[in-house]
Amino acid sequence: MFYKKILIGILLFNALILNSQTCCSGGIPLSNNIGLPLLEKGTLQLGLNYDYNNLNTLNDGTEKLDDNSRLRITHSVILNSSYAISNNFSVESLFTWVNQRRNISQFGNNNLDQSRGIGDAVLLLKYDVSKLLPKLIDNNASLQFGIGTKIPLGSSTELNEQGITLNADLQPGSNAWDAIFLASYSSSFNFRPSLSYNIRTIYRSTGTNNTYFENTTYKFGNEFQVFLIFSDQFTLLKTLSNPSVSFKYRDTLLDQIGGFDLDNTGGNWVSVIPNFSIYLTPNLTFSTKAELPIYNNVDGTQLTPTYRITTGLLFKVQPKKTLPNLN
Repeated sequence: MFYKKILIGILLFNALILNSQTCCSGGIPLSNNIGLPLLEKGTLQLGLNYDYNNLNTLNDGTEKLDDNSRLRITHSVILNSSYAISNNFSVESLFTWVNQRRNISQFGNNNLDQSRGIGDAVLLLKYDVSKLLPKLIDNNASLQFGIGTKIPLGSSTELNEQGITLNADLQPGSNAWDAIFLASYSSSFNFRPSLSYNIRTIYRSTGTNNTYFENTTYKFGNEFQVFLIFSDQFTLLKTLSNPSVSFKYRDTLLDQIGGFDLDNTGGNWVSVIPNFSIYLTPNLTFSTKAELPIYNNVDGTQLTPTYRITTGLLFKVQPKKTLPNLN
């Protein structure tokens, strides 16, 4: 037992050292991919996306360091769905599979750590309150609120090739339940009804993994995101297309290990996300988008996103229309 405690202490010390050197804003893009549109009662939406996140930019605060020895890549397969229980109320879910890789090249040596497997999931309930506030909200506007949770389905005890437990930021799962809150307002412009804007905020209150390295705790920092989205519709090659551009602000607090703040975690980021969607059929949409950083301000020294690409398909099944009985 004495030697086991010593070994755990050494692993925790190594984890603190590695986090202070290479912690980053990578991970599974859960909050980025929730918020499917609320459609008419009985409509089912199914989305399948591939997300590639490349982190090869090392920052100290707002300063970009001339150091490309660290590379972090996250591959994610994301399955999300939404079902409209009524015209104003829907339930949404998101499931993930993830492969994370971190490579450090120094002094002619490569140190590769990676993990793969099922990631955490999200369950979200959304309600459109527009019709409850007719004097405050225009007919062409929508105000929605959502509440949900992140479900810890993924493993948080994966090992590297040397048999050492990987740090929390490289695990497929978090072993913690999170609370998720969403608010979204959207409307269109009178001079061009097809041109719309959307303001969406997401707050994630993170839970605590109480079995990190078996005998301590780990808590990712609470996260707040704001999206400002402008989108329009055009006919392209006799097919309806939907280009958009989003501006995203993300702020996260410091992680905590053993109840103490962990340096070189947390920060705030601003990015721009151009997106292009095209309707392959009336019920099948293909979309691709890129997330490009505009401003990074991290706590201490961290890897930050260089670019992110997400592409996939969204399929919807609408309820059958009941024909009126003319007899």
